Amino acid sequence: MRKFFQLDELGTTYRREIIGGLTTFLSMAYILVVNPMTLSLQSIPDLPDAMRMDHGSVFAATAIAAAVGSLIMGLLAKYPIGLAPGMGLNAFFAYTVMLTYEIPWQTALTGVLFSGLIFIALTLTGLRETIINAIPIELKYAVGAGIGLFITFVGFQNAGIIVNDDAVLVGLGDIHSAPTLLTIFGLIITIIMMTKGINGSIFYGMLITAVVGMIFGLVELPAKIVSAAPSIAPTFGVALENIFQKPDEIFTLQMLIIVLTFLFVDFFDTAGTLVAVANQAGLMKDNKLPRAGRALMADASATTVGSLLGTSTTTAYIESSAGVAVGARSGLAAVVTGILFLLSLFFFPLLSVITTHVTAPAIIIVGVLMVSVLGKIDWTKFEIAVPAFFTIIAMPLSYSIATGIAMGFVFYPITMLMKGRGKEIHPIMYFLFVVFVLYFVFLK
Repeated sequence: MRKFFQLDELGTTYRREIIGGLTTFLSMAYILVVNPMTLSLQSIPDLPDAMRMDHGSVFAATAIAAAVGSLIMGLLAKYPIGLAPGMGLNAFFAYTVMLTYEIPWQTALTGVLFSGLIFIALTLTGLRETIINAIPIELKYAVGAGIGLFITFVGFQNAGIIVNDDAVLVGLGDIHSAPTLLTIFGLIITIIMMTKGINGSIFYGMLITAVVGMIFGLVELPAKIVSAAPSIAPTFGVALENIFQKPDEIFTLQMLIIVLTFLFVDFFDTAGTLVAVANQAGLMKDNKLPRAGRALMADASATTVGSLLGTSTTTAYIESSAGVAVGARSGLAAVVTGILFLLSLFFFPLLSVITTHVTAPAIIIVGVLMVSVLGKIDWTKFEIAVPAFFTIIAMPLSYSIATGIAMGFVFYPITMLMKGRGKEIHPIMYFLFVVFVLYFVFLK
């Protein structure tokens, strides 16, 4: 196993990989709670049951899809990156496709299936890997830093430190509320341990925060330890069956737009995550991502499997950077994450202690670590500074990794051409310029 995962070559150990995989899982575990709530539309009480996905079935599908994706990533691509149904994409699935477009969830799952199959085709041809390697190093650094700011913003939101303000969009929340104080406590503890150079500081910070939360009644004690896994029957295979049962609902222009949206957002969210985490782990070589094709195949396969099980698009998780921050460098960490997702089917009650206020300190600290690549961008060159800055700032402000990438990729060819450096631009970047301009033109 040590040789297979190249632990010695990567300068890591079994202990670091196991702690890293566990840390990644704990950072991602919220999706096991949030995804079923989102896809079953629990926030909208008056909907008929026929419009909702089965909560228990979606939970099982979420756990299995995350396990499959993470295991493939760890064993095939050998990267310390966990996968699970993506936030943002699940909201698009539920609130845009199901509610706004009034498309049944069965048909929407078929759309996810189609996007997954297209992913696989693009990956087998090598096109996805070629696109990622064509992105200039400055924009790759900018993507990593932008994602760092984005997840820090998410962490502050989850903690209640930053809240909605109708006057200025966002503002300072009630930092005297008990749950927010719990996050602040966890943040201080984690910062102290990180400053002292304690290995596994982020992981230990989450554990200490969870324990303190239980002591003060801010985190509920689990009612039981083990429970039976819920049935996946209500959603299993529906995506495939619907192709033959309701072809008139599937082969439409509206569904084409939906499929392309799933495809577009997952493609660039995954690309951004892979580049950012690989940079953080020191795995990039000559501005290229080794085994990028395998990593992308893991993502494409997980999306396809997830749609057949009954969940929205599965994608690489930026929370994997939390595992990298505590030492994970190999695919063994992703394997550990995948196994824990499988076990979560039976130990779901224990996940109730991993609340957003417990994970928020970890997410915020990871954001701090990720923006360190800002120093590698040549800010003295305006033609580089503009697209890099727009990439970075647009992610948290638009609440979208893909939109940040789009802004940077639109302005990069413009500034480089005006500077007389057009020959340095890869032809693929010109193609992406057109794609992203069209994306903004038709964005709603």
